[in-house]
Amino acid sequence: MTGRFAPTPSGRMHIGNMTAMLAAWLDSRARGQRMLLRIEDIDTPRVLPDADRWIMDDLDWLGLDWDGEPVYQSQRIDLYEQALRTFDGQCADDSPIEIDMVPRETPTGVRSDDVAPDTARIPLVYPCFCSRADIRAASAPQEGDGFQIYPGTCRRLMRDRPDMVRERLARGDRHSLRIAMPDIAVSFDDAVFGPQSFDLAHDIGDSVIRRSDGLFGYQFVVTVDDLAMGVDSIVRGRDLLHSTALQTYIRERLIAAGRDDGAAHPAYAHIPLIDNAAGRRLAKRERSLDMGALRSRGVTAAQVTGVCAWLLRLAETPEPIAAHDLLDVFRADGWKPLRAEHADRRLDPDDPLLPRWLADAV
Repeated sequence: MTGRFAPTPSGRMHIGNMTAMLAAWLDSRARGQRMLLRIEDIDTPRVLPDADRWIMDDLDWLGLDWDGEPVYQSQRIDLYEQALRTFDGQCADDSPIEIDMVPRETPTGVRSDDVAPDTARIPLVYPCFCSRADIRAASAPQEGDGFQIYPGTCRRLMRDRPDMVRERLARGDRHSLRIAMPDIAVSFDDAVFGPQSFDLAHDIGDSVIRRSDGLFGYQFVVTVDDLAMGVDSIVRGRDLLHSTALQTYIRERLIAAGRDDGAAHPAYAHIPLIDNAAGRRLAKRERSLDMGALRSRGVTAAQVTGVCAWLLRLAETPEPIAAHDLLDVFRADGWKPLRAEHADRRLDPDDPLLPRWLADAV
């Protein structure tokens, strides 16, 4: 099996990021499998200079190694273009096996002469002219992790007024590309949260795979990358449980179109999120908890690893420990401790178990 680190170089990693990195590394190395590093810099406006170097330095400092050279998404645009073209000929109501319509896509969007005529079915990938404000105004309020479901405005426009879609494309109206979700459920068994099932149409909704500024969407590129890189063991935060269903569907459509590089269906483990003292998810803008700030204050790698192990319930207390010394613990316990206690973690400065160096930072 093959695991991966997949950090975004938008800032210095914090305790929550490092907990996820440690979990992914233990899952991979405890089984003697490959571990890859992918720098997810596809969203170029969010990328900070040197953040990739900080990431690799912090991983190395903690003793979390990887195999081969780092892979940068920003250097794989041709791969994503090719993958997008594999959706040519697929329609929204096709099963992943039956493909018989050929709307063509171009790197800048859908051409006006490629829009399906009134009597045809909706292409699997269709243009969306909605702004973020339009989507927010038309969407029902969402609970939980804030996964916003697209209300289907331009999908209905494509179905009911394809002539208008052709006109708007012909005059160069700005648009993104969305992938249409069928009314089916995707189910998977998560190593921490157990059996999961999401209705693609009602729980996920049609999702952007290319933004209106031309950048490829996160959900699309990570799916393409995992398939192309042979990644079949994925460890990440529980906020991406919804995304797993979407990525599974995109993956199946790519495989059905012949884009299968031999990877098995991935195994997933989603871990609890780490919240700050106020109960909000940790963010990279909280500089007091990032690796640069902690290291500058003399905090050691063993101290950080000990806290991460405690948050993963691989240790009863956050005592300093080296990453490699946790391998036998993970081999013995695996995900069982988290399965038993998978609520999000809160870094409470009043918690008597929280080390003073961390309580002061919180």
